[in-house]
Amino acid sequence: MAQSGVRGEGARPRVRRAGGAGGTGGAGELGWDDSLYDQHGDPVHRVADGSARTADGDGVRTADGSGVRTADDGSGVRTADGKGTRAADDTMPLKPQGHGRRGGGGGRRHGGGGRPRRRRRILRWSATVLAVLILGTAGAGYLYYQHLNANIKKKDLNIGDAKDRAAKSQPNAAGQTPLNILLIGSDARNNAENQKLGGAKDTFNTAPRADVQMLLHLSADRSNMSVVSMPRDTLVDIPKCTDPESGKVYAASTSTITNDSLGRGGPGCTVATWEKLTGIHIDHFMMIDFAGVVSMADAIGGVPVCVDANIYSKSSDGHGSGLKLKKGTTSIKGVQALEWLRTRYGFEDNTDIARAKAQHQYMNAMVRQLRENATLSNPGKLQNLAETATNALTVDDGLGVAQLYDLSKQLKKVPTKRITMTTMPWQYMSPTSGRVVPTPGDSAQLFRLVREDIALDGKDKKKSTAAKTSSDPAAADDKIGVIVQNGTRTSTLAPVSGRASTVTQLLVGKGFTQAKADTTAATAQDTTVIRYPSADLEGDAQRVAKALGIPTSSVEKSTDVSGITLVVGADWRSGSKYTAAKDDNSTPESAQVINGSDKSQCMHVNPAYTW
Repeated sequence: MAQSGVRGEGARPRVRRAGGAGGTGGAGELGWDDSLYDQHGDPVHRVADGSARTADGDGVRTADGSGVRTADDGSGVRTADGKGTRAADDTMPLKPQGHGRRGGGGGRRHGGGGRPRRRRRILRWSATVLAVLILGTAGAGYLYYQHLNANIKKKDLNIGDAKDRAAKSQPNAAGQTPLNILLIGSDARNNAENQKLGGAKDTFNTAPRADVQMLLHLSADRSNMSVVSMPRDTLVDIPKCTDPESGKVYAASTSTITNDSLGRGGPGCTVATWEKLTGIHIDHFMMIDFAGVVSMADAIGGVPVCVDANIYSKSSDGHGSGLKLKKGTTSIKGVQALEWLRTRYGFEDNTDIARAKAQHQYMNAMVRQLRENATLSNPGKLQNLAETATNALTVDDGLGVAQLYDLSKQLKKVPTKRITMTTMPWQYMSPTSGRVVPTPGDSAQLFRLVREDIALDGKDKKKSTAAKTSSDPAAADDKIGVIVQNGTRTSTLAPVSGRASTVTQLLVGKGFTQAKADTTAATAQDTTVIRYPSADLEGDAQRVAKALGIPTSSVEKSTDVSGITLVVGADWRSGSKYTAAKDDNSTPESAQVINGSDKSQCMHVNPAYTW
């Protein structure tokens, strides 16, 4: 890995973190460690492979000369007495208590004064890391850095077609970029422990399903966080996915239950499905299994949850998670926490919608618990958590222990009162069906708010935003092909005859000579929209929008079109000038908003499951 050079004599060398301001880093660069210096007083560069190095290539040495140094041949850490220490697969990164400078306070302290500072650091790191890895994932800072990295399993981020990817999130006026992470809970029964926890012996070693799917959105300025859950019974269009290991191609499918996406080549297909549905670019994913949830819950030491009556989630025909609690608030951990997160039969109307609500209650309570209490005060417990949780964790190639730690620091900045949990607005496919589909208006509104980095709690400060621009330059106006459709029909009004042709002539007059009117039957479109099929046409679509005065928020990527398509909506039934309605940036009530600081949440128990 290339290192950044020293910028000038006496200047502190820095290493650029990939990902821009506020990003999670990239390629494993940790940067210059302000608490680690060599014998010359120079800061030391720590890289992802665990070695520590100064700008001139020297090892790490403390002021008294005994020092600590790594070896390029992998021989590990050597102390003054000549005894080496080596991690599982490489050298261990070091974190001396002192700065190692010559002069007062220099050198690594080995006396009793150093240990309390170490404990405080461990407490601080553990609390922040655990707060981010909500479904049971965990990192442990610098403890066993290389070993933990080796524990974590990696999969491709997105295994759909490149043309189907959502456009990357745009930075705000300050150059800060939002972060979107898909959290996946797998029901994999691929080993004895997961089989025992998951039950259903007939499903052993079958394709896993994504039974928990939550999109975590961290705002560009890191002031707020939003979470959107998708019920596992949601019917969606799953794009074509290619298994990166076997090369097997899974054809695109329509009206397919969303949790099946995980079994179509891995979590990268679940990511591709979310991007296709929401138009939100997903930067990372984290996936955890049953065993990981249990180990995480044990390490935390208990999370308080509430039910409004005694509950036993087990029916006479075998349905239910087995959760058994008394009325009121109970601190749950281990297997009981897993039962809570999996409970469907016994909460409210026995649907997956109620299960998502219970999961939100657990997540909110867990974050509060971690912030209010120093749960992991014992370094031994922290080490055990790191081992068990990272063994159960699967992430994309862009995440490792260093990036997870960096992410945890960013999440720590978000107060619980600015955390908003929501469920994707939904409606039943039919009155007798247990399957649901996204509610067209409200779900599109919720996805747009996330896509445009608008806080779901409605407490955003007025932003000075730069106009949305594409990295793809627009072609000349007379080279851009546009199909114009008439979408002026409403539930009460007939479509405006010839409206597509009228707007087409308007475009031609502005220099878009390749614009063509679609003369097929008019459709119903509430607001005027411009759609484009792939990233290479985004710049062209934005150019058309600018020419007509259509806001860039109404320009969207869609695989339902084969070229740039302007749908003239019911909000532009007449005239040559488009006047955009003021955006409604409120979160739909149907999103079932829960605030992270709300301690009054209590699950309603279905009377058929009380005891």
